[in-house]
Amino acid sequence: MAGIPHDHYEPKTGGEKWLHRRLPVVGLLYDTLMIPTPKNLNWMWIWGIVLTFTLALQIITGITLVMHYVPSTETAFASVEHIMRDVNGGWALRYIHANGASLFFVAVYAHIFRGLYYGSYKEPREVTWIIGILIYLLMMATAFMGYVLPWGQMSFWGATVITGLFGAIPFVGETLQTWLLGGPAVGEYTLTRFFSLHYLMPFLIAGLVVVHIWAFHSTGNNNPTGVEVRRTSKEEAKKDTVPFWPYFVLKDLFALAVILAVFFAIVGFMPNYLGHPDNYIEANPMATPSHIVPEWYFLPFYAILRAFTSEVWVVQIASFITGGIIDAKFFGVLAMFGAIAVMALVPWLDTSSVRSGRFRPQFKWWFALLVIDFVVLMWCGAMPAEEPYASISLIGAAYWFAYFLVILPLLGVFEKPLPQPKTIEEDFDAHYAPATGGTETVVKPAE
Repeated sequence: MAGIPHDHYEPKTGGEKWLHRRLPVVGLLYDTLMIPTPKNLNWMWIWGIVLTFTLALQIITGITLVMHYVPSTETAFASVEHIMRDVNGGWALRYIHANGASLFFVAVYAHIFRGLYYGSYKEPREVTWIIGILIYLLMMATAFMGYVLPWGQMSFWGATVITGLFGAIPFVGETLQTWLLGGPAVGEYTLTRFFSLHYLMPFLIAGLVVVHIWAFHSTGNNNPTGVEVRRTSKEEAKKDTVPFWPYFVLKDLFALAVILAVFFAIVGFMPNYLGHPDNYIEANPMATPSHIVPEWYFLPFYAILRAFTSEVWVVQIASFITGGIIDAKFFGVLAMFGAIAVMALVPWLDTSSVRSGRFRPQFKWWFALLVIDFVVLMWCGAMPAEEPYASISLIGAAYWFAYFLVILPLLGVFEKPLPQPKTIEEDFDAHYAPATGGTETVVKPAE
């Protein structure tokens, strides 16, 4: 699909023309800032700038922390304490970095669920969506490896449990687990490997973010109506859009300032609220914590992993059919990664011709249940693996897969959508039209 027609950068002075012929960086920056953006975007479109800022924050604070961290089982825990107690501003750097991971995942979950509701994964943005899921997977891997680095009790035992999942893979599991750990158990080589990968992956994420931005600049932004910008002429496109600068840049910066005010309040007054107290105890392979839990952003998928025990009939059937190759542990691993895979496949699982959830009355209810289901799974993941949490986790996991594999395909067939506006301009005027019979402007909040 061709890009949205708009005015491109034209160098005027001799110096600008000289640079533009050799390195058109000014033109690239201009086209990025002045890209036509649907003028009806609501506040759910602020998370992109939050994610970009947080990625830069994590890289900068991470590089600074690396200057004082020692990746060794003998000294890792002590080096973190050294950062906290002896390095000037070290406590602030570490707390910003640790809580920055939580901010990153708050923003990415809001970004993903916004995309799921407004159909941002639909044609022609399937590749943009897939790249976004790849970024999310790299984020999860980076966060997990970073959680191991302080070498506290939860770091050690979390690494033991999660890497043990790879050992459940038939035939190659033991070899894969040994390669990942660098030895037969979590130890010195595990820590150095995780440190190296934790340092590398943010730069891979940054590269994918550039590709992600490039992809949606090629197709244009989705918007709350799901109606495409008119591309027949530059004049028609201007009726549906406004330049990204200054309109949405200022809006995004305002939202970022509000979010950062909350973020730094948490860093300053309750920096350990989202952490686990056991991680302030140095790792001890001889003392197992009573309740091993990952960070909060992994909890929904951790609950899905634990939900499929040997008593679950679908696990028993899979084990019988495969001659025991797929046992409960391996089935849980498949379910955990499958829960992410179905999100990646949603462009092809959603059969509705209507993009935005605003015009799909039945879809709204099922989607609301999905959001509630995600929160319930998060809660179950933090609870012990016992009743009633095990049964609730199983119900939550069943609904998660049913939503993507059954409900979305059937809704596209049976749901009767509401009338959609013909253009973005029409939707914008309906929400921000001047009131008749007066001079005031009636502003209705966009859905």
